Amino acid sequence: MMLLASSLQASDKPVAIDGRRELFVDYHLVDRLDGAAMVPARPRDEGVVFRFDRPWEGRFCGYTTILRDGETYRMYYRGLPEAGKDGSNTEVTCVAESNDGIHWTRPKLRLFEVHDTPTNNVVLADHAPFSHNFSPFLDTRPGVPADQRYKAIAGTSKTGLFVFVSPDGYRWRELNDKPAITKGAFDSQNVGFWSEAEQCYLCYFRTWTGGYRRISRTTSKDLLSWTPPVLMEYRQGKEPAPLEHLYTNQTAPYFRAPHLSMAIAARFLPGRQVISDAQAKAIDVDPGYFRDISDGILMSTRGGNVYDRTFMEGFVRPDIGLENWVSRTNYPVLGIVQTGPDTMSFYTNCNYGQPTACLRRYSLRLDGFASVRAPYEGGEMVTRPLTFQGKRLAVNFATSAAGGIRIEIQDAQGKPLPGFALADSVELIGNEISREATWKGDKTLAELAGRPVRLRFVLKDADLYAIQFCE
Repeated sequence: MMLLASSLQASDKPVAIDGRRELFVDYHLVDRLDGAAMVPARPRDEGVVFRFDRPWEGRFCGYTTILRDGETYRMYYRGLPEAGKDGSNTEVTCVAESNDGIHWTRPKLRLFEVHDTPTNNVVLADHAPFSHNFSPFLDTRPGVPADQRYKAIAGTSKTGLFVFVSPDGYRWRELNDKPAITKGAFDSQNVGFWSEAEQCYLCYFRTWTGGYRRISRTTSKDLLSWTPPVLMEYRQGKEPAPLEHLYTNQTAPYFRAPHLSMAIAARFLPGRQVISDAQAKAIDVDPGYFRDISDGILMSTRGGNVYDRTFMEGFVRPDIGLENWVSRTNYPVLGIVQTGPDTMSFYTNCNYGQPTACLRRYSLRLDGFASVRAPYEGGEMVTRPLTFQGKRLAVNFATSAAGGIRIEIQDAQGKPLPGFALADSVELIGNEISREATWKGDKTLAELAGRPVRLRFVLKDADLYAIQFCE
């Protein structure tokens, strides 16, 4: 049996998960794996959902954000039809809307006249350089003023990062006449949000360190005063993860488990050229944008200055077609949203520097970024000691027709508890976002609440995505 967490954790103190949903995207709960492994999901490519084909949009649209406000989904993105105009008034900030996260339309606004068009979807113009990387978020802090429900962070190394506010996501103003954050490169999408878990605002932004595009973070209670930036580290279990260029980080709380922030980041490989000059000409990509390639990788963080890079593999691989193997394409969008009863979606900017610039959608099952997986021959996972609150255990899982999952509850020393041994477990078979785990005799978990216990999962041809103790 392979030992993991005893060498990873500095303390044997039980992990208090209370009633939080816990995803298996890192080794936070994992103590031992035997015949099972942590594996990343393979997102399903749902195709192009939006084309940047208006005169004020064009080839160099990017730094997209998608958020959900009630029943409305909003997409914000940079419009930039010409190369070499970064940071100029040629850039505008646009918005599109949807009622399902799949079908998108441009609202007919009359806020700015662009390209001799008074009715358009532009929400920020003639305000260089802030449309270069304007990154909105919906402020979930309790008591936030109604005229500041929407926030955004934007700026460059020359200006620093400014905070913008809006009551409706259309009409924006600067919160202060001075930059909020001044130490950083800021030359890509810099993202912020209110952290319920840490009870402060967080901002993750671009820095350069040791020749690599890196990520730093800072915190604030009021969006005006920020702590000194701290460089984010990357970890694979206990060991440091290899450094790679991460162009954007796209870090945000996962909407079903906000104590856990997920980051589908853009991995950039400068100088790694795939297509020839002739091939670049054939797909009409701008001459300055085909000598590098990029894809999307998966990270997570539970706060502090550490990202868990549990998986070094690409999470979003470039698709078939030369247009997918050019510079600054396949860049993940900020924002993961639910788009069906059991599915969620994220998006990527594709075909960068080309007349076919567009947005693609990818889908996953809810909580399904990664899983603990066992083959047909079987395997198991044992958690670290943990404490919980609740009476029931809900499991997000999938098995084959021949597969299954059984769950044993042990004491902190690994001894099966009476009535909750493996032989008492009713096998889970199927594919469900949430099913209650049961044991013979319909025993309730209420008697175990607050006590340190371990969970032993014995799997056959199955995936375990998440667990949650419930009332």
